[in-house]
Amino acid sequence: MDIKLSQCFIAVDDHDKALAFYGDVLGLEVRNDVSFEGMRWVTVGSPAQPDVEVVLEPPLADPNASPADRRAMAELLAKGLLRAVIFSTEDCDATFERIRASGAEVLQEPIDQPYGVRDCAFRDPSGNMLRFTQRAGA
Repeated sequence: MDIKLSQCFIAVDDHDKALAFYGDVLGLEVRNDVSFEGMRWVTVGSPAQPDVEVVLEPPLADPNASPADRRAMAELLAKGLLRAVIFSTEDCDATFERIRASGAEVLQEPIDQPYGVRDCAFRDPSGNMLRFTQRAGA
């Protein structure tokens, strides 16, 4: 069986702010930015991983969702409870400094973890937790 990750999803409440963060700050390239079924289909990805895309989607990408459900999902997103994504990097400390300089909310400064990585954490403009890991000895 040949299975590979193709896409993963991150909930965002403002596509333009998300694109500025994921593109300008993290250096991901925009792969798609199109209207689709009354919504906006936006994907970004690392130039080093052309087969993997991150879909930036509304917190509740269901056109039939009730207003109460939309409010509930927006509240969960604002609290940072919907998604967490872990990116790998060759230099955790340099990545940390670049992202911190952008004004992103710092959740954890770089630290060596007992399970073999050095990592740090931030919130994206929508409140999602993003971790950046460097393998020990890398």
